[in-house]
Amino acid sequence: MLQRHLSYTAVHASSRRTPSTAVASICRGGVAHRDIYPRRHHHSSSDSRALSPLTPEDVATLDRWITAEKRLVLQDTLHPEHLADLYVTLPTRDGTRGPLPGYAPPWEGDALGYGHHLAFFHPRSPEKSLRWDGTDIDFSPPKPFTRRMWAGGRMEWKSPLHVGDRVEAVCSIASVQRKGFGAGETGAPMVFVKQKIEYRKHGGGEVCIEEERSHVYLAMAGNRRDPKEVKGLPRPDFMFEYLPTPTMLFRFSALTFNGHYIHLDKDYARKSEGYPERLVHGPLTALMLLDTTALQVPGSFKTFEYRAVNPIAVNRVVSINGAQEDKDTIRVWAEVEEPESGHQVVGMVGKITLGGA
Repeated sequence: MLQRHLSYTAVHASSRRTPSTAVASICRGGVAHRDIYPRRHHHSSSDSRALSPLTPEDVATLDRWITAEKRLVLQDTLHPEHLADLYVTLPTRDGTRGPLPGYAPPWEGDALGYGHHLAFFHPRSPEKSLRWDGTDIDFSPPKPFTRRMWAGGRMEWKSPLHVGDRVEAVCSIASVQRKGFGAGETGAPMVFVKQKIEYRKHGGGEVCIEEERSHVYLAMAGNRRDPKEVKGLPRPDFMFEYLPTPTMLFRFSALTFNGHYIHLDKDYARKSEGYPERLVHGPLTALMLLDTTALQVPGSFKTFEYRAVNPIAVNRVVSINGAQEDKDTIRVWAEVEEPESGHQVVGMVGKITLGGA
């Protein structure tokens, strides 16, 4: 079993785990104000354009986008000050949750924490080049596929990165998959885009981290659906609970230069996407799965695979759970309690393998 060096929320041997259920205009110089600062428009889920069927032109434009070469190179320095901001954002690192270690700022030369690279390597796009919902256009399919959701990903650690390193990230498209386009297919048309990102220390050399990120893009406006049920989860060996607040989401958005309104604007989340509240970032939940396990389990990580199952909304208590599947594999998942039903809903599932660099 796991050697627990830290005591999180106790999981008693006598407790029985129940399956998680489905819940889971001013003018200046004659120029209108809106020409300088575009207004935000909350598209209603009843917008006719959002609900209209795809046109042949839409499909042809998407096909041209798929075949076009797409590559992005991002450089960043793993500054300890930026990581210190991440530490005080994460409840596992901010020093307020005993018996976890007190806050300790990162120092140059320290090994970079698992998943902490997610706070770096963002496109530095001017606001005018963002989409109407605040998202970047890089690697995003053309209109009408503008509703973006983080679907999952994979990370593999091959060689350590350290605080203070100058690092280059080379991003490309690994695959694009279309669903719901055929006459016999059910559901709204969706485009799944898988990115491949290779991180190397500046100057070339071996790949230190290899990552895949999967996003799904929809043309239809948001609506509520019954949460998906996840069966077969084991009884957890460790657990950590925290409350994602609007401040936490704002700070993580700032750290990652993420302007997506779904994390920041309650009216947008409700009126445009059909959710009851702002949503927690997919990479933030993935990072919490990694960071909780790293503080709980000795040894190095080799790979991490994760998949978003159900959205996690702000101001709802989230529990991070982990259970050892075998000597080299740990299953992890995040659950949130739905206030309407009181049921625990699985928001994200993942698997960590041990024995990496």
